[in-house]
Amino acid sequence: MTDQAKHWSEAAEGYEEAFIDPYLPDVRNPLRPALTALAAKTKTAADLGCGIGPLLPFLAEQFGRVVAVDFAEGMLARARERCRGLTNIEFQPGELTDLTQLADRVDVAVAVNSLVLPDTGALDAALSAVHATLRPGGHFLGIVPAIDAVHYFTMLLLDRAKRAGMPDSKARQNAAHHAEHEYYDFAFGDFRYQGLQQHFWQPFEVRYRLRRAGFHRIRLSKVHLSWQQFGCARDLGDEPPPWDWYFHAER
Repeated sequence: MTDQAKHWSEAAEGYEEAFIDPYLPDVRNPLRPALTALAAKTKTAADLGCGIGPLLPFLAEQFGRVVAVDFAEGMLARARERCRGLTNIEFQPGELTDLTQLADRVDVAVAVNSLVLPDTGALDAALSAVHATLRPGGHFLGIVPAIDAVHYFTMLLLDRAKRAGMPDSKARQNAAHHAEHEYYDFAFGDFRYQGLQQHFWQPFEVRYRLRRAGFHRIRLSKVHLSWQQFGCARDLGDEPPPWDWYFHAER
């Protein structure tokens, strides 16, 4: 088991408390409607980096065959438990950089907050591997964490502190603290927390890397998250919430 697989396995038990959930009722997320439009019992869908499996029951309803891939056994264990009794789901441990067992066998691939490999070479290799899994005309849908949303959140926190009467230097410290800047390298989009390493994306990078991997017809839109998941920011609820980036591309 790799170092990151070990850390992600350890994070599986408390995943809901530690990570942003793109499936909450007040999140505006285009993923499920897009999947429904592509669904057919004759098709195979792959959840690449399935985590604890929140999307798997939905995929099992919509598609004839579902393959769930993750490199962290702790995540797969929770996903298997969630999907007990669903007979059309296959679980495969593995890295996103090596999906040769799925080559040309997938109609719809999904990656929700799993394209976070901190090494950009590995990230490009994973995107190329996903492209190779798809049959001609196949679709790739996903969500990636947005580094520009952290900048937006920081701006709101800074303005909130200044409205409360803090001088600029103190307001900046307050905003950086509540936006957890100590965990980010903003120049490179890196996030490090308790041994976990993740890559956060700029919108221009989504199109750039997908094109490099061979995808075309790339569409991009925001997943508007829930303010309820930002404990220090519930009084910002009158502002548009932060976001992750949703994409839909084709082979």
